[in-house]
Amino acid sequence: MMGNPLLAGATVSPRSGSSARAQSGDVDEQRLRAIIDTHGDFIWRSLRRLGLPSDAAEDAAQRVFIVASERLAEIKPGSEQAFLFKAAVHVAARARRSFTRRREEMGEDVAANVIDAAEGAEELIDRGRARALLAQALDHMDLDTRAVFILFELEGKTTAEISEMLEAPMGTVASRLRRAREDFEAFIKRVQARTLPTARGPQ
Repeated sequence: MMGNPLLAGATVSPRSGSSARAQSGDVDEQRLRAIIDTHGDFIWRSLRRLGLPSDAAEDAAQRVFIVASERLAEIKPGSEQAFLFKAAVHVAARARRSFTRRREEMGEDVAANVIDAAEGAEELIDRGRARALLAQALDHMDLDTRAVFILFELEGKTTAEISEMLEAPMGTVASRLRRAREDFEAFIKRVQARTLPTARGPQ
């Protein structure tokens, strides 16, 4: 991605000294650029799903890559996405504590009104309008279960991959995923219940 704005704050500057250090700095900056190009969209998307509005997600993504630039030597090749996602969770947690998130797309009541009670949850998820409902459902999860749900259900990661990414035991990942699914299904049922027509008494 040419002119990637994420590079504005996330740069690696070699320490003054030998040309070897300068060359090392060039290699590090090339690696950082490759990391941003490869994972920039994933991190921005994850931050949005972790509860940040779009403008805050832009700033948060830059902070994630600044952290990566400062700790580049600690990031093992092949573990870049895991490092970035964990950093994104921490950045999102701090950002969510620092302000009251505004509802950008629609409130819960409006989301409920666009749902046809005759449709099932699977049909809803297949529709573009369900994105707002998904965001609302995610809001009802704590950050740990939300992170697992995002990685498994939305990013297609396996439980083994999630365990490695989050450095959490497989049993913990499975427990969080089960709880997240229960929370999601309960939220969908509550929204659908509000759209059901009032039952008529005997005629």
